[in-house]
Amino acid sequence: MMEEKRDESSAPVIVEARLPVAIIRLNRPAERNPLSIATLDQLDVAVSVLIERADIKAIIFTGADDVFASGANIRELRTLTPATAGEFARRGQMLFEKIARAAQLTIAAVNGYCMGGGLDLALACDLRYASPQAVFAHPGARLGIITGWGGTQRLPRLIGMHRALELLLTARRLTSTEALEVGLVSHVSDSVLDYACRIARTCS
Repeated sequence: MMEEKRDESSAPVIVEARLPVAIIRLNRPAERNPLSIATLDQLDVAVSVLIERADIKAIIFTGADDVFASGANIRELRTLTPATAGEFARRGQMLFEKIARAAQLTIAAVNGYCMGGGLDLALACDLRYASPQAVFAHPGARLGIITGWGGTQRLPRLIGMHRALELLLTARRLTSTEALEVGLVSHVSDSVLDYACRIARTCS
């Protein structure tokens, strides 16, 4: 198994290749891995490069430490105008659609908080696995906003309209056990990244 790793500990996105698998790790754990504008840009670059590589058969998304992704950066959202907010939504939609349409198998190894846009990222993947401490939610209802990155379409397709509507309207959090019960994830593992890598190699 060949390994390539870019040691960029300060970068918001780190890419590691364990051929034929690539791991994309969100790397702002102190801030709960927000999907800021800069992070979206780097995530888009990483995905765009990997989906063109014939030696990459699967792409796994995960987060540093015990956080997967907390969604959009709320401080940044407050600075957006209607026009720039629309552009921000389109950028996220295009990126997650790129992930959803990738020829490679895509897996979300959810290792902790998975909120808002972070949940939209997981929903764009083909498979989702969780650690026992993972927590899932769309908290936008409490903030007076709604997800704009495809979650309102993908979540109902996955867990059903009524469950999805309840989660979106109440901002209720799901534990990993509850996520497994409703079909949001298909397995819970203490070593979720290792489990995702095994599945990825099996399917590659």
